[in-house]
Amino acid sequence: MNLLKKIVFGAAVMGLMGTGSASAAGKITLDGSTTVGPIAKAFAAYYTKKTGVDVTVSESGSGNGAKSLINGTCDIANMSRAMKDNEIAAAKSKGVNPVEHVVALDGIAIIVHPGNRVAALSRAQIRDIYSGKVRNWSQVGGPNAPIVMIQRESNSGTQDSFKHLVMGKEAPISKRAETQASNGAVKSRVASTPTAVGFVGLGYVDSSVKALAVDGVEPTVATVKAAKYPVARPLFMYTNGQPTGDVKAFIDLPKTEDGKKMISEIGFVNKY
Repeated sequence: MNLLKKIVFGAAVMGLMGTGSASAAGKITLDGSTTVGPIAKAFAAYYTKKTGVDVTVSESGSGNGAKSLINGTCDIANMSRAMKDNEIAAAKSKGVNPVEHVVALDGIAIIVHPGNRVAALSRAQIRDIYSGKVRNWSQVGGPNAPIVMIQRESNSGTQDSFKHLVMGKEAPISKRAETQASNGAVKSRVASTPTAVGFVGLGYVDSSVKALAVDGVEPTVATVKAAKYPVARPLFMYTNGQPTGDVKAFIDLPKTEDGKKMISEIGFVNKY
């Protein structure tokens, strides 16, 4: 049984037994990125099992995570992009001091249906697809079929990172692109649509989709760790000021051996 399965099982047993210690030990509330969500949920189950602290995780998107921290409705904002200047300004106007913590590294995987014969694209080709310049798979070595573009919603940190790392400032995403609300929804749509293309965090890639090489580099833990995969980024948790107590212990989990194991088992990349 791997570490995550042990944690989930142990947390379930504790829930059935009823420890009664959560309110005494405190509570931690997290909100934000669906990319960081699996890490946050694994950490939450682990920390609750270990300490009895009640840890809740919501996945409303990176932008909403920032808003929650600014409005004081969460202790930790999970974000798959860095906070923007206007978010930091809004926070400081309310007396909130956002402090950045990198919890893991991630590659944004460009995914297609497993039956698509395309195995690799350049960033220029991906940009041409999402800008609407390239509309048929035959233009990039695939079948003669229209391309179905899947993107994330405007509040998504993955969407912002994709725009920054692939599209640039001069190539807006075509209005023809279909929007999905989470990494999981993008994966499901691509897995069920032979002509679709989408992008998700590396930890979401499984056998239901095929991840493409980008600029000749496969999206793997090794290539992200070595800074070779071109569509990679850090993943963040933000706190109001330097964390203390349970929040600090939670934020420090990526530096521990158990935290590193959880990040690896989920499919993301350890920074520490």
